[in-house]
Amino acid sequence: MNLTIDIGNTRSKIAIFKQNEIIEMVTEDELSVSVLKEIFLKNPEIKFTILSSVKDVDPEIINLIKSKSDYFLDLNKDTPIPIENLYKTKSTLGKDRLAAIIGANNIFPNTSVLVIDMGTAITFDFINNKNQYLGGTISPGMEMRFKALNHFTEKLPLLNKKEDYNTIAETTEDAIISGVQNGIIFETDSYIKKLKEKYEDLKVILTGGDAIFFDKKLKNAIFVNLNLNYIGLNEILEYNIR
Repeated sequence: MNLTIDIGNTRSKIAIFKQNEIIEMVTEDELSVSVLKEIFLKNPEIKFTILSSVKDVDPEIINLIKSKSDYFLDLNKDTPIPIENLYKTKSTLGKDRLAAIIGANNIFPNTSVLVIDMGTAITFDFINNKNQYLGGTISPGMEMRFKALNHFTEKLPLLNKKEDYNTIAETTEDAIISGVQNGIIFETDSYIKKLKEKYEDLKVILTGGDAIFFDKKLKNAIFVNLNLNYIGLNEILEYNIR
């Protein structure tokens, strides 16, 4: 069994794999020694662990993982990966972006794939059918766009996403909602259309916290997979223990 641990800025996400299938997932605001101890106690078959973190990790947590795992991998820019990474600034590439693209490549090998992660930021990442990661783009996520309109103006209110809204809005609140949400939809559809003109075999995978919200609102046919990061981390781990 494999254990994948993804420590982000606001949450820690854990997935347990058995024969490349996720059998359990845990999300914590802050990863603790007690939580990890419980996971290892419930799952004594865990042998291999990978850790991806955007911040320093408590040494006690590291020591616990090492003591409970036959093999421990702390993901960094020098970690061997199962794709060719052509990104020019590898040291600044987010581990979540890398994991997601490797997860996508695992699902659609030897295929051009665009991964769209709709989280705090919206990231577009592309891997071609030669299994080469070429890069992508980063733009503000939906919540960030709502907050920016409120923060940088004196009179615009802070709003949240809304399922039903008009493209041509008749009130200021509806105009904000339409502007933010349609802006993301138009941006996403245009990006997909542009890539499809060059890569006819293109597959598109949507992931991240707002993926379900935008799934049916996009024109293009896409796949939704909220576990891409887990899958990618597990694939990196498997690649390093083979």
